[in-house]
Amino acid sequence: MSKLWGGRFKKPTNKFVEVFGRSIQFDYKLARYDCFGSLAHIQILKDAGLLLPAEYDALAKGLKVIIQEIENDQFIPDFSFEDIHSYIQSRLEKDLEKEGFGEAALKLHTCRSRNDQVVFDTKLYCLINIEETASILSVLRDHLLDLAKKTAEQQIFIPGYTHLQHAIPVALGEYFHAYYEMLTRDHKRLMNAIGNIELTLGSGALAGTFINSQKYNQNAVKFVAELKSKIITPPSNSLDAVSDRDFVIEILSALAILGMHLSRLSEDMILWASKEFDFIDIDDAFCTGSSLMPQKKNPDVFELVRGQTGRLYGNLMNVLVVMKGLPLAYNRDMQHDKEPLFDSFKVIQQSLRVLAELLTNKNISFKTKNIENQLKDESLYATDIADYLVKNQVPFKKAHEIVGKLIALKYSGKEEEQLRDLDDSVLKEYHPLLNSKIIKQIINPRTSVESKESVKRIKR
Repeated sequence: MSKLWGGRFKKPTNKFVEVFGRSIQFDYKLARYDCFGSLAHIQILKDAGLLLPAEYDALAKGLKVIIQEIENDQFIPDFSFEDIHSYIQSRLEKDLEKEGFGEAALKLHTCRSRNDQVVFDTKLYCLINIEETASILSVLRDHLLDLAKKTAEQQIFIPGYTHLQHAIPVALGEYFHAYYEMLTRDHKRLMNAIGNIELTLGSGALAGTFINSQKYNQNAVKFVAELKSKIITPPSNSLDAVSDRDFVIEILSALAILGMHLSRLSEDMILWASKEFDFIDIDDAFCTGSSLMPQKKNPDVFELVRGQTGRLYGNLMNVLVVMKGLPLAYNRDMQHDKEPLFDSFKVIQQSLRVLAELLTNKNISFKTKNIENQLKDESLYATDIADYLVKNQVPFKKAHEIVGKLIALKYSGKEEEQLRDLDDSVLKEYHPLLNSKIIKQIINPRTSVESKESVKRIKR
């Protein structure tokens, strides 16, 4: 097993240190991006006169063979190596030696440091995975918007809640649209993270190299389609470039916030699926049962999504704590940014995929009769009664007090009648403007929802 370093050392690495410092068991995921970075790097070396055209061709061919293996799921690294960079270098040396270009492989690391290399690889990994995440997120957003529009067409209303107590009626469509808005902000955060990622080459270990990166990087701009609009630039500050993990933290933060929104959505669906709410039925294909209780139908998908959010938070805190006290420039601690990053992308993409599959009209059905029973709670319309008084020149503070007393009467145990069934004489004791006809008109979920004119309505 060859290393990218070692000439200065007289002893082999202690076996415990070898295992302790090894990262290939997780950074092998960067193999594809490492090869892309190497394709760009050898272009720069060739333009700088440090690689002969034939050497460049041999290295490019060898790198593309490895990329093809990765894309065909045939790439199997040797996990005894220190990291994926060392393995790919060694692999190229062996492959090219057979073709008489062994010396060319030894030139691959010219004017290069793993400090610079790993930042490039990780940034390219992030760019591609952000785009993949954003694509799956867009599918879920579309499904939520579809649910919002369809339930708006069906004119389904539900009790709105604050403090998990009945508050005021809302349109079910607005409820789903609220989560659509949250995920739209999440999408913007991901796009913002893409904008903040700058792909650089030329930092070396921390101080730059003798190659004029400004002159030669421009030829390495479009070496792979995945870069799209991204270009490779020289670092504006090489110390910052090799020690920067802001982009990792920003992405982990965006994914944690996205996970929080998915968790809140899941919590609502879990509550709605409970017998106490009984607002929805989830398709059997997305539920599980109990090994002991035959009657159980558990909303496990939503519970697992809710639970995964803790991992997303932990991953963010993990990297924040790793980075908080590191002096410039590169430190080996930074090796520990990858597992949290890889894990968060995996968790969020899995969660988005399963929720996008689940949250459709065919897999979530609404128990409208049960919802309508909840809407019979007349306390839901207390604010509407107060609004009626305010519209008729009653100061809001007085209207609030009047309706509060009226609701207190209903739940005092002394008066068990519905508000809509109270005699006019009883209602007028609270205010002359109140009567049974007015109360009956007000206690209606559609009337309540449509009376709110300060908000935009979902187009049906």
